[in-house]
Amino acid sequence: MFKTFQNALKVKEIRQRLLFTFLMMIVIRLGCQLPVPGVDREYFSNWFAQQTGDSFNFIDAFTGGSFLNMSVFALNITPYITSSIIMQLLTIAIPKLEEMQKEGEDGRKKIASITRYVTVGLALIESTAMAIGFGNQKVLENFNFLSVLTVICALTAGSAFLMWIGEQITDKGIGNGISIVLTINIISRIPQDFTSLYAQFMKDKSFAKAFIAGIIIVAIVLITVILTIILNGAERRIPVQYAKKVQGRKVMGGQTSHIPLKVNTGGVIPIIFASSLMQLPVVIASFFGNNQQGALGTFLRVMSSRNWFKRENWVYSIGALIYVILVIFFAYFYTSITFNPLEIADNMKKQGGFVPGIRPGKPTSEYLTKILNYIVFIGAVGLIIVAIIPIFCNGMFGADVSFGGTSLIIIVGVILETMKQVESMMLVRNYKGFLDN
Repeated sequence: MFKTFQNALKVKEIRQRLLFTFLMMIVIRLGCQLPVPGVDREYFSNWFAQQTGDSFNFIDAFTGGSFLNMSVFALNITPYITSSIIMQLLTIAIPKLEEMQKEGEDGRKKIASITRYVTVGLALIESTAMAIGFGNQKVLENFNFLSVLTVICALTAGSAFLMWIGEQITDKGIGNGISIVLTINIISRIPQDFTSLYAQFMKDKSFAKAFIAGIIIVAIVLITVILTIILNGAERRIPVQYAKKVQGRKVMGGQTSHIPLKVNTGGVIPIIFASSLMQLPVVIASFFGNNQQGALGTFLRVMSSRNWFKRENWVYSIGALIYVILVIFFAYFYTSITFNPLEIADNMKKQGGFVPGIRPGKPTSEYLTKILNYIVFIGAVGLIIVAIIPIFCNGMFGADVSFGGTSLIIIVGVILETMKQVESMMLVRNYKGFLDN
């Protein structure tokens, strides 16, 4: 990886793209420190610290601390991610959008344009809810129409600006712009988390205890990262044989290829869906006083991962079981709408391709569905293991950190994809140089 980076710096065009991306990262981090006008940040910090659920910590981790700072980037690019998922689902449900997607580059541009408008609309809805909700919690210095409008405009503009930065990184930087915006914010919180771990388990301890604690912390992080890398790269390759065709004096076809089925077909989407669904009632309750009494209080504590695996009260760990079921459900759900075995089987049949030992058409579709169901389950279990390890350490040992399995999956996945992007840029440049000669 480092060798690839060194070689990339030797190429002027790629070096300029890397520099542009780095400058955009600086802009993002500066924007995370700009406060929203009219918000009492000290009161907000105190209110934030009193929240017993981890829903806002989950949001703050994704926004790189800008949510806790109540900066103009407090919403981050979560509205864009949500709108992208919505558009992906609508593309399956609405024939007109499906036709756009099949039109090639022009169709994708139209869908991207619609996604931007949906993003702004979602940001407007979310910022309105936050402004009114925080106003009711006396977070705003003056709770009136003008102050609420100011907060709405600032948060919506901040989210739209981050979306624009992501697109600029994709066009003029090293690609994966939106993913890089999200990743740099997550990474920015990691030093603070390790400082917290040091203060909690190593500071003022004897050398032996501090050394053992440090080894355990490093081992847990390394194991989680290695599992994430394996999960990100694992795939099942289905062999495909193409029949020979005689056209005139030429024999066409007869080639062997494969269909790569990623084990983690849904990526981090199942975890994000499951986490968001479980944290939604906690967030709503927080805006209405966060009542922790009676059956409602018990339900909210079950839904909050901060209360799972605690030795003093294991009953709340039922929420972990609900979380596991949701992750598996969303893994199958998301895969079912993004991967169509019947369509792939039909395309193979039209091109004269077949899986060895399997008849073309419906039998091939059924075979692909069977294999897909098997590897989706393995991928979902892998996602659960990576996601549960930090939650388990948090509950059992009190290791309170903002980054978790979701964050690590995003970080590792984006870094690997970015390195592939840089390598492909260098490869294209080498081809250009060869053709020019």
